[in-house]
Amino acid sequence: MSQPTSQTLGADLRAVRRMRGLTLQDMAQALNRSVGWVSQVERDLSEPSITDLRQMASLLDIPLSSLFGRADTPSDEEGLIVREGARRPIGCRQAGLVEELLSPDLTDDFEMVHCTFAPNSECDAPVCRPTQEMGYLTKGRLDLIIAGKRFSLNPGDSFRIRGETFEWINPHDDPAEAIWVIAPPVY
Repeated sequence: MSQPTSQTLGADLRAVRRMRGLTLQDMAQALNRSVGWVSQVERDLSEPSITDLRQMASLLDIPLSSLFGRADTPSDEEGLIVREGARRPIGCRQAGLVEELLSPDLTDDFEMVHCTFAPNSECDAPVCRPTQEMGYLTKGRLDLIIAGKRFSLNPGDSFRIRGETFEWINPHDDPAEAIWVIAPPVY
């Protein structure tokens, strides 16, 4: 696992902090650090320790792994291209679901995620978040329950969720894969 590039790390931390509605002061107080230090980390002028990163990930409710795992990217591709082998793991950390960030970073008004649903798996609990989400099933079959109504999806099917409670279930013996777009970003 490679270290994150400092340019992207600071921008990602700032974007997620803002998405969570936290001010620099809120973050500094929660981390027992100065506002100046948090600002320097977000501007890539200071590198946080692994302990700092653990505390930040916990505070921001993101997996620590979302701050790591970036492959070296050629400078002319940084912020523009994400190669298949360079996707960062993100997401809800629940069994049966692997989520990888397809967006170059977390600084856009939306995020695009590659989701792999393990065979015979289902989400731990219904999900409801203040987002608009769209998805496209690329492989396998997947059941979605949106606002209490169950839908069976096949490759090529797409869906939209606008703040409704939803659940996913893969009751099949093969994995399912989807491209999922979320606005505003949640990870």
